[in-house]
Amino acid sequence: MTEAATEVSKGHVEYKTRELRLHHRSSINLAARQFARNRAALLGLIAFTVLVAAAILAPLIIDYNPNAIKLSEKLQPPSWSHWLGTDYFGRDVFTRVLYGGRVSLSVGLIVIGFALAIGVPIGLTAGFFGGRIDNFLMRLMDAFLTFPPLLLAVAIVGMLGPDIQNVMLALGIVRIPVFARIVRGSTLSAREEVYVRAARAIGAPMRRIVTSHILRNIIAPIIVQITVNFAGAIIAEASLSFLGLGAQPPDPSWGRDLNEARRYLEDAPWLMMGPTAAIMIAVLSVNFVGDGLRDALDPRSWRTWQTKKESSGSVSESRGGN
Repeated sequence: MTEAATEVSKGHVEYKTRELRLHHRSSINLAARQFARNRAALLGLIAFTVLVAAAILAPLIIDYNPNAIKLSEKLQPPSWSHWLGTDYFGRDVFTRVLYGGRVSLSVGLIVIGFALAIGVPIGLTAGFFGGRIDNFLMRLMDAFLTFPPLLLAVAIVGMLGPDIQNVMLALGIVRIPVFARIVRGSTLSAREEVYVRAARAIGAPMRRIVTSHILRNIIAPIIVQITVNFAGAIIAEASLSFLGLGAQPPDPSWGRDLNEARRYLEDAPWLMMGPTAAIMIAVLSVNFVGDGLRDALDPRSWRTWQTKKESSGSVSESRGGN
């Protein structure tokens, strides 16, 4: 290939790269508008934001200490002084729910970050190189997937010992194969695109091809999986804490507080209300946001919405004409 042809090829690739960047920006704007039209997703985003803000600003919202024991006020029903009542040790339930949110939400964040940091590179490597590397990495991931996720997490925590840090590690390991397989499948499709082949033809560095051309164009399914697995991590942490493998007393935790509340279900049923409502709101809000992101990042949903809009407009015009 002559130098002139090489320069033309490089110029064509640079033009295509700029065109893809502009298309990427316009797609983000269109996805944001599509997400804003989804009322359930907006409601979920607002609810989740309020929950996170309440957990972060807990010391400013309420003056009680979540671990302060006051036996003279034990098992009091909800009142103006104790919005969700008190537990067997006289601790304010609403305070423990707010501080417990710090544990559950931080677990979800750290677990997803850990799974992304390991699962995404594994998926990119397997999908980009293929062959023996792909076969080895995917069989390794399949070995993890042969065990039920929660059972595998229980086994890991059982070996390491009951502690919230060990729960984070166990849940992160369990979710690595999920991200690895999603990224691998998307990479297999993206590496055959014209712009990737052109970048290879002009000798672009492998790291640039993977990060700028492949990873950037497969970010949509990764974002959706983040929301799904974040909600799953909250439920898994609550389950392990309910079994006594997560946060240890007297630290507040939604799952552990539920375990303690079940002992007084007949005498003080209000103890179940706070942790149950917090878990439900957190999981539902994240799932609503995930559904909204999935629809917003899927071009097929844009076409469906546009078709419905055009059909409704044509129906209105026909009615007006009649």
